[in-house]
Amino acid sequence: MTYKYPNAVLMIFCKAPISGQVKTRLIPKLTPEQAADLHIELSTKTLQRATLSNLCPVQLWCTPTTNHEFFSKSKAVYPIALKQQQGADLGERMHHAFCSALADYSHALLIGCDCPSLTEQDMEQALTALTQENDVVLAPAEDGGYVLIGLNRPHPELFDNILWGTERVLEETQNRIQRYKLRHHALNEQWDVDTSEDLERYRVLP
Repeated sequence: MTYKYPNAVLMIFCKAPISGQVKTRLIPKLTPEQAADLHIELSTKTLQRATLSNLCPVQLWCTPTTNHEFFSKSKAVYPIALKQQQGADLGERMHHAFCSALADYSHALLIGCDCPSLTEQDMEQALTALTQENDVVLAPAEDGGYVLIGLNRPHPELFDNILWGTERVLEETQNRIQRYKLRHHALNEQWDVDTSEDLERYRVLP
């Protein structure tokens, strides 16, 4: 397959859609089964966007294992590689993924699977920014986190001792970017589907 950015890789972090373990902040507005179905829907749309135009190779980083039926079915449909997340917390898992990816590629992007506002154009802008010698690319999120991060080499200092899932994630990450004098490119602000309000916003998208 021919890619526009063959020296880059896009990593998608995805939990297995196990009822009661995904999109839990939307329960009880949704039943655990409905929340799992929503997770599958969002993840599938992310895979579609990620692979549509052959921007770069795509890896699906799975947890708790790669054995869930959703992952094997996704691999059968989309040109992706399945990888196993490893680490005690989100920061360790992200850093491990970057170390693995950047051993084989010059540039790496990491996204989640629940950000419907992140477009193919955003991902291409991020890849372009990395090829222009930016150290870090971030797509900030409205909730104080970020939905995309891109690197050209591992930076463990961006992932260690971060209070993941809080509104301080982006601010703390930006502070570290400044502290370590990293060249930084910011994408447009995005939003993901975590709350009831997010779900309503998602449901009215064209």
